[in-house]
Amino acid sequence: MTKRVMNKFFTQIFVFFILLGLSVTTAAVELPNESKKHLPVYIEADEIKGYPQQEVEAIGKAKLQRGDQLISAEHMKYFPATDDAVIEGKVHVEREKDVLEGTHLRLNLKSITGELGQPNYSLKEGGGRGSGSLFLFEGEDHYRLIKGSYTTCPVGNNDWFIRADDLEIDHEQQVGTARHASVLFKDVPILYVPWMNFSYSGKRKSGFLAPVMGNTARSGVEVSLPFYWNIAPNYDATITPRAMSKRGIMLENEFRYMGQTLAGQAIFDVLPDDWITDKTRYGLSLTHAQYLGKGWSGNLDYNLVSDRDFFRDLGVNVGLTSRTNLLQQMSTSYNSHLGRKGAINFTALVQSFQTLQDPRALITPPYKRLPQFSLTASQRNIYGFDFDLTSIWTNFYFESQRLPDGQTLSLADGMRMVLFPSVSVPLQTSFGYIKPRISLHHTRYNLNEPVSESGDTNITRTVPLFSLDTGVVFERDMMFRKENFVQTLEPRIYYLYVPFRNQDGRIFPNFESAEMDFSFAQIFTENRFSGHDRINDANEITFALTSRLIESATGDERLRIAAGQRIRFADRNVVLSTQQTTSDKSDFIAAISGRITPSITTDTSIQLDQSELRTEKIRTGVSYHPEPGKVFNIGYRYTRGIPGLVQTNPFFLPPGVGLEQVDASTQWPFLKNWQGMASVNYSLKDEKLLAGLIGIEYNSCCWSLRMVLNRFITATERTSTAFFVQLELNGLMRIGNNPIRVLRQGIPGYTRTSEQ
Repeated sequence: MTKRVMNKFFTQIFVFFILLGLSVTTAAVELPNESKKHLPVYIEADEIKGYPQQEVEAIGKAKLQRGDQLISAEHMKYFPATDDAVIEGKVHVEREKDVLEGTHLRLNLKSITGELGQPNYSLKEGGGRGSGSLFLFEGEDHYRLIKGSYTTCPVGNNDWFIRADDLEIDHEQQVGTARHASVLFKDVPILYVPWMNFSYSGKRKSGFLAPVMGNTARSGVEVSLPFYWNIAPNYDATITPRAMSKRGIMLENEFRYMGQTLAGQAIFDVLPDDWITDKTRYGLSLTHAQYLGKGWSGNLDYNLVSDRDFFRDLGVNVGLTSRTNLLQQMSTSYNSHLGRKGAINFTALVQSFQTLQDPRALITPPYKRLPQFSLTASQRNIYGFDFDLTSIWTNFYFESQRLPDGQTLSLADGMRMVLFPSVSVPLQTSFGYIKPRISLHHTRYNLNEPVSESGDTNITRTVPLFSLDTGVVFERDMMFRKENFVQTLEPRIYYLYVPFRNQDGRIFPNFESAEMDFSFAQIFTENRFSGHDRINDANEITFALTSRLIESATGDERLRIAAGQRIRFADRNVVLSTQQTTSDKSDFIAAISGRITPSITTDTSIQLDQSELRTEKIRTGVSYHPEPGKVFNIGYRYTRGIPGLVQTNPFFLPPGVGLEQVDASTQWPFLKNWQGMASVNYSLKDEKLLAGLIGIEYNSCCWSLRMVLNRFITATERTSTAFFVQLELNGLMRIGNNPIRVLRQGIPGYTRTSEQ
């Protein structure tokens, strides 16, 4: 290059600096790129020299930028003709999705191919980082590390990492692929796989998930290897071989799908030739919901297992092992407006159950509904009147049950029709209301065999009902602990009159009715029985007083205190059990719920039987939850007797059998990064531990370790013990058996502190 050409070149650079308003101690140049597919290249340095369109050399604080890619080094060369950048020495590359550093760089900016020596990289999505011996650029959003590593631990912490001969990063799919890979924890290899694929951004992707390992008393040592198949954005599947040292290999399958008008899930688990029972065991669960258009919808909920002990033997938490009646139901519904102020609903269903009996504590299986049709309609404010109609036709079927002593239990079944119209006149203002209501409940039975000595199979019953509900709301502003509240005082009076109709079990069948718990929700209802087979007689009045504390700023209810008194003017005659209360004395109930302080909550209620001057029921619970990861719960439950038990039914427990239980649970840190978890549910009446849990958890910056021992009753005189050990490597995998569901079920308020 001649001196004249050199002077012209540097003159152009000087003018460029003036236009940009940069310091005279810095040099920069913009090199146009003829390809329309690429952005222009900008070079900035203390000194720039070379040959235009051939070679540019930048020296001293050199920077090369194209689009969102910035390369920094002390010395670099750029070749415009080939779009190559060559750097010998320490280099820093910052891009939209990652940051790279290395000892030398050769990169073609057009094809994004090249290599980076002794690389260190950091992914902006997911927080992953690592290093290697060689970094290969293989096109836009694709690169590969030779002898590379990956971890989500912060810089300076390598508690865990993947070490792989070949590590591929795909920014387009946001996944990493490692070949001949080992997972090291505390420098100790804990897992080796010839190939593994992981999502570093948390996006769904197909591939093997981390193995699940555990141990249960009934199945022995267990190892599962789930395979996740991301079939499409709206449906996927998980296939999990589960090896159990005492039972063999079980195959667990789950398929999920979702569309604009439908959603569902299919689960099918099968254990061929259980080594203990020598039988093939399986479980099936199908759920489907779909909107069919024009107000029509359909639902399916079907559950089936091969034997009564399927969940007790193969389940790992009390939520599964305690399942007794498995629903098998299919239904279709129609919902629409009825005029301007009304609504109508029609539902048709077939319903059955699979009952998993405990031989030591038998229960009565529910009736099947084959089929049931229901129609409900309502009209509001027709000349000030509200009209409602409930109509149901059901074909109840009871399948005969074989008793342990060899006898057969057979209950009457047949068809039932219910017509339940009502009319009310709601008179309401901004501060109170009065609502009189008149109803007529008509029931007709057509039985397959008589339940009475008269031999009648066609039975009818018509019962009128009258109720008057009235209440007033008083409000005042108040301040408590420098917070503004609205305090309410809400007195309410509810009168109910229902004449007596003989509904003795020797005359009327009982397909579905049971007595509901005495509670604030129940004392303002017309019928204390669920279902339509029993309609209570009543001549009673209920007085209730509720006071609420509402936050002025948010409208949230902070605390609620309520008390209710029911006074009966006549003895009850309609009962389900000879042990039930029939006196005309009053019942009293009181409750308090909400946040007493920002960290203490309670939900407590008590029921008193004033006819016997005794406590009938207590439900109390207090929770102290000052911050995530710290919680202490304690509760007490007492019931003098279980209402609705039929003494003549051999499947039921004896009438009057009550319960008295206490439970306590906690999650609390005890050392730096360490926390303990424990829960206990104990029956004071039986002096028996119903369920217990104890565990510890360690949370580091990038990993967590949980160890949990869970023991619970699965059936009378049968218990199950499960031991969970899980190592969670944040952003990569969870190795071991997951105890999170068990912890959340056993410890209300449990928080995964690793998520904080």
